[in-house]
Parts: sequence; C-alpha cells; structure tokens
Amino acid sequence: MSEPGDLLSGAALAVFRLNGQFLEVSEKLARPAGLTAAWWQVLGAVLREPLPVAGIARAMGMTRQGVQRIADLLVEKGLAEYLPNPAHRRAKLLQPTPEGRAAIDRIGPAHQEVADRLAADLGMEGFRACVESLHRLSAAVDRLTGHE
Repeated sequence: MSEPGDLLSGAALAVFRLNGQFLEVSEKLARPAGLTAAWWQVLGAVLREPLPVAGIARAMGMTRQGVQRIADLLVEKGLAEYLPNPAHRRAKLLQPTPEGRAAIDRIGPAHQEVADRLAADLGMEGFRACVESLHRLSAAVDRLTGHE
C-alpha cells in the first residue's frame, strides 16, 4: 500500500478508537444526569438554538432517523420540545426544556474535570493542536465526500 493509503488506514483506526473512547467517557459523564451519551449529543446540538432533526443530524454526523428516534424520546421524557418551524411547516424545531438544560448542567462539573485532566496531560498547546487537526481532517473528508 502507498504511504497515503497507510495514513488513511492509520487515521481511520485512530478515529474509530477515539470515538469508542469518547463514547465510553460520555456515557459515564451522562449517566448521573439521567442521560445517555446519545441524548446528551442531541440536546447539546440545540443548546444555542433550536434546530430541525436534519440539521442536528448534519451537525453531529448522525443519521436523520437516529436523531428523530432520540428527539422523540427526549420529548417523551420532558427533556426537549418541538416548536413550529417558520421556514418549513413539517420539519419542526427541537429545543431543550428547562429540565433538559438542567440535566446538561449537571454534567458540567465532571465534564470540566475530564477537560482539565486532558489539558494537564497534553498541555494547552498540544490540546489545541489536537482539536485543530481533527477539525482539519473532518473538513478534508467533507470536501472529499461532497458534504461541505
């Protein structure tokens, strides 16, 4: 295999492992707040502004159907609510309820502890460089697959 092929394989394997590690950490952080990692992910996508399910799916790299299932569960549990969407009659907007925001807030201290530990391990410059590299790689894959 060529060097670019080896690099692609190495990047994919590293990202798959990192994804599994983040999911494990996220589950541990979310559980005490009564959430799952997936519920946290969807609620987190709409903390700043309400979004339609398709917008959440695009932002989070999830399937629309998967987000729809989670959004419906969050609404059923009283952690989120649907709002009318002035731009699209059928594609309602999802936003967290006060209970949903409170659940996210309960994750905050443990989230900060993990962040501080990673920053101590990597150093702030190293941490920033890791995040920037991940963003650059994601943007390059978006360009490759036409998902810009």
